[in-house]
Amino acid sequence: MHVVVSVLALAVKAQVSESTAYVGTNDGRLYLWVALGVGVLALAAALMMARAVIASDTGTAEMRAISDAIREGAEAFLRRQYTTIGGIAVALAVVVFVGYHMSARTAPYALKTVVSFLVGATCSGLAGYTGMYCSIRANIRTASAARTSLNKALQMALRGGAVTGLVVVALSLLGVGSLFLFFGGLENPAAVPYQLVGFGFGASLVALFAQLGGGIYTKAADVGADLVGKVEAGIPEDDPRNPAVIADLVGDNVGDCAGRGADIFESTAAENVGAMILGAALYPVFGVKGILFPLIVLAINLIASVVGVFVVHSSEEEDPMHALNRGFYVTSGLALLGFAGAVYLMLNGPQVQWLWLLGCGVIGLITSFLFVWITEYYTESRYRPVQSIAEASLTGPATNIISGLAVGMETPAMPVIVISAALLLSYYFGVQGLAGVAGVSDYAKGIYGTAIATMGMLSCAAYILAMDTFGPITDNAGGIIEMSNQPHSVRERTDKLDSAGNTTKALTKGYAVGSASLAAFLLFSAYLEEIKVIVTAKVANAGGYMPVGWSFTNVNLAQVPVFVGALLGAMLTFLFSSMAIKAVGRTAQMVVQDVRNQFKENPGIMAGTSKPDYGRCVRIVTGAALKEMVLPGALVVALPVAVGLIFRHFSGSYQANAAIYAPGTILPVPAIAGKAVNLAGAEAVAGLLMVGTIAGVLLAMLMNNGGGAWDNAKKYIETGQYGGKKSEAHKAAVVGDTVGDPFKDTAGPSLHVLIKLLATITLVLAPLFV
Repeated sequence: MHVVVSVLALAVKAQVSESTAYVGTNDGRLYLWVALGVGVLALAAALMMARAVIASDTGTAEMRAISDAIREGAEAFLRRQYTTIGGIAVALAVVVFVGYHMSARTAPYALKTVVSFLVGATCSGLAGYTGMYCSIRANIRTASAARTSLNKALQMALRGGAVTGLVVVALSLLGVGSLFLFFGGLENPAAVPYQLVGFGFGASLVALFAQLGGGIYTKAADVGADLVGKVEAGIPEDDPRNPAVIADLVGDNVGDCAGRGADIFESTAAENVGAMILGAALYPVFGVKGILFPLIVLAINLIASVVGVFVVHSSEEEDPMHALNRGFYVTSGLALLGFAGAVYLMLNGPQVQWLWLLGCGVIGLITSFLFVWITEYYTESRYRPVQSIAEASLTGPATNIISGLAVGMETPAMPVIVISAALLLSYYFGVQGLAGVAGVSDYAKGIYGTAIATMGMLSCAAYILAMDTFGPITDNAGGIIEMSNQPHSVRERTDKLDSAGNTTKALTKGYAVGSASLAAFLLFSAYLEEIKVIVTAKVANAGGYMPVGWSFTNVNLAQVPVFVGALLGAMLTFLFSSMAIKAVGRTAQMVVQDVRNQFKENPGIMAGTSKPDYGRCVRIVTGAALKEMVLPGALVVALPVAVGLIFRHFSGSYQANAAIYAPGTILPVPAIAGKAVNLAGAEAVAGLLMVGTIAGVLLAMLMNNGGGAWDNAKKYIETGQYGGKKSEAHKAAVVGDTVGDPFKDTAGPSLHVLIKLLATITLVLAPLFV
């Protein structure tokens, strides 16, 4: 907090010399260097945490052997996965470069767009890899710490997770900030944000494949291990006799750590770029400070999250979730104080009512709290939804699945109301805060308010991600303890941590889809602004006609290209989810068959006289997951491009304003040589983006919360309810859990990334659609 106050004091001092004219009197250098400096310090803090974790005790030889197998499997998978993703990214970079060079209007921006794309992809890959690097080493240290103290194990797991959180947010900050600086943002701040859209596209691309591939891996291994181990063989979870147990533990890291790290990185990167583009549109109001505001918010996020991590501690009897929540409350409080200071210093002025703009940020923070609470309600065993699924298990798998699907379909209701209220209120607050500013439309004012709300929701992202990575670390720690036959008292400690970890993973998914919803709307608004800028430049270069006050904000759903684009957007989310779930099913079948074969080939496995071949399952899942992730990911990239290009060139007859106007006619739309500019491609993509986002958000909520409820219904029965473990209700709940697994850990989280990838790819390729 002292650092925050010092930074704000420096900023106040810098403003003393400003004249009463708000814009143009401060070039923003101080704010940019402060943001970059905090990013570097955050990476240094992450390095120190990682060194402290790695220097800790690693337990017994048996524990190390299990941990080494998990580490080797995770690193092997990630190397192969990122090699595949790297090839796809390079190929797309070439396509973007060639596409931009096809037009003299976009050719000057080709190199910068490709550079920002590759930097975004590289930073996203680094974010995922470094998070997993620490988590696969923190698991054994957490397991060892649990032999002496619950508090030590809690702090070890959270600080291991904090490495991921700090690296992800710091790389997002440094990547966008450095590109802004190197592209000449301080000299030409209003134009440079549009050149950063490639960064968000690169981050989104890597995040999609990382989340999708990791999700297929983790859930195929989990489903295969559960179906044969728990249901057929009747052995406990993490039993060393199960040949798929190491693959399952590896999956926790490549799916929940590397995948979620890339996901949150992409959220912060996309939000940064989108908010900076909207800030550029309001450059006459705030100057460069309105553009750099998102970077300062991320810097505050990093400082608050470090403090939040270090205040977490617990007694032996306390629920670890209470300690984690305290850290979240501290982080949120500090983030709010820093946010208020940043709004006052950067978004204030003679015609601006900054308290209304601060209210937008408060709305974002409240939205994050509500999403966490709603997710907890639908996924915690002490509430009605999970208990109803557990009770339905008494009559078999069919009623379990019916009840779980019904709960999943119910879950989007409250989040949609929260998102709607957040958008409406933040838009209204934005209009009120900028009511005294002349020359800016109410739409631009309101949209910037929603951008501030999105920043508010993401202002605790580093701590939230630390809690998320805490989940797989404690899950792995529990597996290591059980497989190495440690005393029951140690397993009780790791069980408490694992229970809290299950909750944090579910809460983070809720937080991620909530932030994705607001970020997607922000990016959609940035896309509309981008099209306006492109059309304005095209008309000006051709000496055409531009109506006074025209903006690309009214997309007519009644036009056939727009309606078809909207249908295709909704279809994409369902087809993508189907492909992801099928991929899990096909890969899980291979795992099930291998586990059965190993039990038949080597009877000594079940007798405990010989060890299974863990590596066989790891190799099977690795190869299958990498193969299965390519087609769904390619579909997401290809469809919006195809829609934009096809409708641009072949749908002129469907345009309501496509006629040639007579000389002297007042045209309602931009025109060149008396003919309206063809916006069919851009409008069809807007329809795809809008409806695809809505369908994706709803489907992601259904899958995330429905899958989490199925999982915790099983765990609720395992506590002794309805007959406990090995009962008929338990077997039914395990079947329901296997249905929910690809929902909550593969298709659902991948949809968070899909809706933002749709927005970033359309931002990058927008010049090709007009």
